[in-house]
Amino acid sequence: MTRKPTFLPWFIIPATLTATGLFFAMFAVMQFSVRAYIPGSLDVGGFTLANFNGLLKSIYADAFINTVMLSAKTAIFGLLMSYPLAYALVRTRTTWIKSTILIIAITPLFLGEVVRTYSWIIVLGNSGFLNSLLLALGIISTPVQFMFTQTGVVLALVHVTMPIMVLMLATALSHINPDYEKAAISLGAGPIRTLLTVTIPLSFPGIIASLTTAFAWTFSAFATPQLIGGGRVSTVATMVYQLGFSSMNFPFAAALSIAGLILTILLLMALKRMTRFLHTMGDH
Repeated sequence: MTRKPTFLPWFIIPATLTATGLFFAMFAVMQFSVRAYIPGSLDVGGFTLANFNGLLKSIYADAFINTVMLSAKTAIFGLLMSYPLAYALVRTRTTWIKSTILIIAITPLFLGEVVRTYSWIIVLGNSGFLNSLLLALGIISTPVQFMFTQTGVVLALVHVTMPIMVLMLATALSHINPDYEKAAISLGAGPIRTLLTVTIPLSFPGIIASLTTAFAWTFSAFATPQLIGGGRVSTVATMVYQLGFSSMNFPFAAALSIAGLILTILLLMALKRMTRFLHTMGDH
């Protein structure tokens, strides 16, 4: 008769406590979302569904659309930037190159999101590093407006999500047997064709996992859209902040949060269905 490890509860108890705390926090947000707003007071009224009816206004619909587009752009551009870095990290045989790539990839994780965002403000400002470099090279004659635009927000968010995407993609690529690539090359496939027909399809689980993580992470991002966007790039998170801490309309802010969570779950479910469909097509 095998004995259960005595240390197992010490791993389960912290996870259980965390899950319990998250459950009660979500319950509090949900019960706030169906309570009436009392102007000028932090107290809430009785049961109502008016908060969810208010979400149909165009200003909030635009915030949802902007958030989805922002999350999709960040995930796609993050993948395009992260995949070559992950591929080089896994395939290079030189130790110092591998170490350098790994350090570059994970260094942003050691900085807080606010610190990274303020660094991007210095880079993207009209007199910042990027505009100064482009002006010095003669590529542009006047500074390009990166701040307070969706482009600037996407650039900063890609930097935030890249470390996790690189690690996920590197894990997927490390499980691919290099013999498959060698076999493709021996059959006459060039490096590009081998990459497109062998490596990328085999790393598809990592691609989906990284895209899903980046999308969900960006959907709830607040500091970067707020600071880089300057209030001009409307997202669900910034709208929740404005409603909760500027207007003190916590019931409506809670309803907006719940709607954003539901939309995220639905989009991730759709992505999962699409993944299954692609796997089915691949089997045939």
